[in-house]
Amino acid sequence: MSLHRQLQQLAANQKSIKVGLIGAGKFGSMYLSQIPTTPGVHLVGIADLSPQQVKSNLARVGWKPEQTEAQSIDHAIKTGQTFISEDWQALVSHPAIDVIVECTGHPIAAVDHCLLAFKNGKHVVNVTVEADAFCGPLLAQKASEAGVVYSLAFGDQPALICDLVDWARTCGFPVVAAGRGHKWLPHFSESTPETVWGNYGLTPEQATRGGLNPKMFNSFLDGSKPSIESTAVANATGLSVPSNGLLYPPASVEDIPFVTRPISEGGVLEKKGMVEVISSLEANGRKIPYDIRMGVWVTVEAETDYIKNCFEEYNAHTDPSGRYFTLYKRWHLIGLEVGMSVASVALRKEATGVAHCWNADVVATAKRDLKPGEILDGEGGYTVWGKLLPAAKSVAMGGLPLGLAHDIKVIRPVKKGQSLCWDDVAVDTSTHAYKIRQELETKFKPT
Repeated sequence: MSLHRQLQQLAANQKSIKVGLIGAGKFGSMYLSQIPTTPGVHLVGIADLSPQQVKSNLARVGWKPEQTEAQSIDHAIKTGQTFISEDWQALVSHPAIDVIVECTGHPIAAVDHCLLAFKNGKHVVNVTVEADAFCGPLLAQKASEAGVVYSLAFGDQPALICDLVDWARTCGFPVVAAGRGHKWLPHFSESTPETVWGNYGLTPEQATRGGLNPKMFNSFLDGSKPSIESTAVANATGLSVPSNGLLYPPASVEDIPFVTRPISEGGVLEKKGMVEVISSLEANGRKIPYDIRMGVWVTVEAETDYIKNCFEEYNAHTDPSGRYFTLYKRWHLIGLEVGMSVASVALRKEATGVAHCWNADVVATAKRDLKPGEILDGEGGYTVWGKLLPAAKSVAMGGLPLGLAHDIKVIRPVKKGQSLCWDDVAVDTSTHAYKIRQELETKFKPT
């Protein structure tokens, strides 16, 4: 039975998936906009550091004030309303909640939220992919040990890429490459929240209207988010990553199967079976027509002449040889699609993408010369951007995970373009995030 029919059946039986949302910013608000038209789902509670901002966001997406008049979680369950508070611990520990959607965008806090949710028997849809990037395999393991499901969020590009990879492999195709699109030029790695809108292609007015966070959007532009998301995909699918960071080959949709081939066959890949990100800009800044900037793709190979001939007969989108075929979705709808994950983990007990190995890592890399005493401000900020590396290389160099480069002090000079090591900073070793990362490096040490 389809997920939607199962949701309809729940509603017909006056039952529902009971959801708790932590963080109601842009992504969370997009999900909130879809809940009123989704049968069989009850958003019991929202935990956020700014309840008043949550109410403003709810009004923006069309919720009526009376929908959030519940005075407690129990009251919300009884009335079908939603309770808003700052108390995330009460939300994740309430026995009636089935699924927690972690949507804060703060990786260190997200680890705390996930771990306590697992402890209390809750499935988790983790929108904060920054946390998954530095400890996803261990989060998945801990969820499994607790008998719950941990999942990437559908609508975000990693889960959509995982879906395409799963389609390919389930159909018997070897995956040559998979990834997403991005607007990329090399100097974007130096972008800050002050320069983001001009580079990104939005006016300040558009950003204000959409309630967009410049630091968060800068994490996309400066290459941090593409690296983070590619890490999540590699660790969830077992695909490899480039040895020295993403290449961002420019290509139109038509050219993706041409460039996502091995170097030995005229493409850019070191080998078959890798993640990569396609740029929507030529090296000179010219916009490529019919780009994949907001989409996802997978390239597969015809291993026999018969399959190659089938590609030709059905006008499949291939490279000139006819052997490499790319399937793509040109758009993703972010939080508007996360209901797929909520329904999947609750009804099918299936993740929409989950880490099962440790192939990739994202290492904090200096945007400018850093001096002792400076404070790192994480992805999208003024100090560091994230570089995708093989996990084995990151561990060998003692690389500082980007997800832990938040509010920590630099203690040694670091040159612009240099990746930071643990010894370059004073890390707070008391956090769950730090401890779980150390446990990851012990249990999943790559070779």
